[in-house]
Amino acid sequence: MILTAHQPVYLPWLGLFHKIILSDSFCFFDDVQYQVRDWNNRNKIKTANGEVMLTVPVLTQDYRSKKIREIEINNTVDWSKKHWKSIYLSYKKAPFFSKYADFFEDMYNRQWIYLTDLCEYMLKFFLQELDINVKYYKASDIIFDGAKSELVLDMCKKLNADLYIFGALGKDYADQKEFNDKGIKLYFQDYKHPEYPQLWGSFISHMSVIDLIFNVGALRAKEIIMEGNITRQELCSAFLRDS
Repeated sequence: MILTAHQPVYLPWLGLFHKIILSDSFCFFDDVQYQVRDWNNRNKIKTANGEVMLTVPVLTQDYRSKKIREIEINNTVDWSKKHWKSIYLSYKKAPFFSKYADFFEDMYNRQWIYLTDLCEYMLKFFLQELDINVKYYKASDIIFDGAKSELVLDMCKKLNADLYIFGALGKDYADQKEFNDKGIKLYFQDYKHPEYPQLWGSFISHMSVIDLIFNVGALRAKEIIMEGNITRQELCSAFLRDS
């Protein structure tokens, strides 16, 4: 069984969906400490003036003692209308924007209290539209023990993983020997970002997945996410042949 996991991310990038497409199971990792200046509450879109960061304001008091799932959105700031306006003005002429506009307009008109609820709501929408079918777990529903590499290893054991997919930065903290000793193989993602048609001039990579979906539609988007990258069949052949 191939497993991957990721912390809640606002308007996630393409690489996250590549990891999930490769997997049998995905764990929404909402039970670790919130990190300031990470991607939990922000991401980029492409506008007529280039890339722009959209950031959901959060209440960070005592954040070091809180899990991500406990982080509240600062709704004293009128962020949602500004985000929707930026998205609308940037993508209203995109070929597939009208197909998805109602969902996003409704989402930004809702009152969100917790950041993870907003992130999970969007993630499940993207998985559905991209036709990505995996067994879905939520870390806060399960007790995982340890920190960093030990925490991931405990998740793998409790969810019966044969292979775990780390992001590229996983090499910096994964204790590969411990995983090998437990019979769990590791793959460190090396995502090669594809190019695709965009509005507003020359191509800019590492935008939110909405940039891809609005421009090419969800059906084509899934194919583009995989372009030039390892496939599930190749991953299984390379890592699970002896399992």
